Amino acid sequence: MGDEPSMKNEELRTLRRGVELGLNLIDSAEMYGDGRSESLVGEAIEGIRDQVFLVSKVYPHNAGLNRIVGSCEQSLKRLKTDRLDLYLLHWRGSIPLSETVEAMEQLVEAGKILRWGVSNLDTDDMKELFDAARGTNCMVDQVLYHLGSRGVEYDLLPWLRERKIPIMAYSPLAQAGTLRRGLVEHPAVKEIADRHGVKPLQILLAWCIRSGDVIAIPKASTAAHVEENAEAERIKLTEEDLGMLDEAFFKPTRKVRLDII
Repeated sequence: MGDEPSMKNEELRTLRRGVELGLNLIDSAEMYGDGRSESLVGEAIEGIRDQVFLVSKVYPHNAGLNRIVGSCEQSLKRLKTDRLDLYLLHWRGSIPLSETVEAMEQLVEAGKILRWGVSNLDTDDMKELFDAARGTNCMVDQVLYHLGSRGVEYDLLPWLRERKIPIMAYSPLAQAGTLRRGLVEHPAVKEIADRHGVKPLQILLAWCIRSGDVIAIPKASTAAHVEENAEAERIKLTEEDLGMLDEAFFKPTRKVRLDII
């Protein structure tokens, strides 16, 4: 969001409508649109900042002690706020995780962020993170997770659950294109959607948040889309529904590489 000037007013309405509906977590990053996404969010939340749980992410090359403060301050400026509710390492780079933890903790102490987490870190990365001083203060791991990409269920998700750390699922509806069509047009997904009187995409979203400890962050660029997302929260999939989806989209039986886009 924020890339196409002609879409600005619609995107602003969409973000505000989401907050009205109780979808109060807004996720952004300094990378998105080279800062334009943060600027759009900042405009959208003027006057309602305290109603929003604001998340942004730092580039790996900016996640060290000598650069993170500047990156964070630029994000805050674009977002027109004095603090982030959650600040994430966008993915792992060359800067040691222990240094990033120290940098994040300094931002917490300065009041610029209230908490921190990571994104696109797999199980071994998380174990290394937890070995760092104050690494256990990590609040979340944001990873790709949807019905067609269930690899995190093998070891990462159980590892996080043991430590009561939620995941944030990005692309919970899969990317547009062949993969998404394969999901929404699958007979099992369509049958379950018909049974609940909703759209297939809403079933995908309801599936993603079925456990109560996964935070899904689907992109929504129109008010109608965000309203459909909000309705998905009320869909309660039955054991029969879940069994059908498990048969159609298998749970992982071995370790697979973490999907990243």
